[in-house]
This record gives sequence, structure tokens and C-alpha cells, in this order.
Amino acid sequence: MTTLQRTKEALLVIDVQVGIMETAFEGPKKVELIAAIVDRARKAGVPVIWVQHNEPGFERDSDGWQLSPELVPLPNEPHIHKNFRSSFESTELDEVLEKLGVGHVYLCGAESNHCVRFTTHSALDRGYDVTLIADAHTTTGFEWNGIVVDAKAVIDEQNTNFGGFALPGRTMAVLASSELPF
Repeated sequence: MTTLQRTKEALLVIDVQVGIMETAFEGPKKVELIAAIVDRARKAGVPVIWVQHNEPGFERDSDGWQLSPELVPLPNEPHIHKNFRSSFESTELDEVLEKLGVGHVYLCGAESNHCVRFTTHSALDRGYDVTLIADAHTTTGFEWNGIVVDAKAVIDEQNTNFGGFALPGRTMAVLASSELPF
């Protein structure tokens, strides 16, 4: 159980942006699934928090920076703008979650090996319980030092790595979207 003494949950939608999802593994399929998860969270009264990354190539308000058009935040849903891989670093995310009474976050989005990973670790370090939605995060394959890194393998590694992981007083779970409690 979270070390934060907060009982509510929230869904973090991380970096599901046009310029990221157009090259991501199963990008359109993941966007469709995330849209369905957002709808389920809203119907269950689980707050949805939108996170959007700014960096060269994804400058704020540019075409690639925009959220995927299938995802439309409601006016009352918090929107976090970040410049680092962690959604917590130099943002107001902690304060937003505290105000909402959230001690457990569900994560989906992009990219599995970057912003999703860093946000997961940051949340655990700050005392949150975390659930990674196994089939609702994605990344783009790449080449590194002559080695081809397959996007699906990265996603699978994240799901395996985080399954059953915990820190004192905090838990980490990996669930398929069909297993979510909302």
C-alpha cells in the first residue's frame, strides 16, 4: 500500500503525441486502446491526467507535439507539460496528485523505455503504488551501437521487469487493460 496515506487512483496518459505515435510499435492500435481506457476511467470516476513532452522535434504547439487526435482531454482534466523523461521532474504532477488525494497511479503511453520507465520509477520513489498497463504502452525500435533494438522486445522487457516489483510500503503491478478494476 502506498506510503502517502492517500486512497484515490488516477490514470496518467504519458506522451501519446502525434510525432511519437506515428512511428511507435502498433501506434494506431495503442491509441485506440488508450482512448478506451480513458473512457472507462472517466466513467468510473478515476481522474485522467494528461502528460505531454516538450523537446527539440516536439516543440510545444508544433504538429508533432499535439496529442493524438483520438484523445481529447476534458477541460477539467489536468495537463502536465514536461521537459524531462520523468513526468514528475520539474512539473506540478506531485501537487496535482496530492490535491486529488491520489496514492495509486495507472500508467499508459509512450515511450516504454523512456518516459514510461522514468515516470514509473519516479512514482515509486515518491511513495505511489503503480500499475503499468501492459498492453497500453509502446515505443519505437532503434539501432544502438550496431545492435537493432526491437520495440516489441522493449515493451515485453518493461512488462517483465516491473511485474511483482515493489519497494518498502509500495507496490508495482503490471495488468492488461482487460484486468483493470475500472
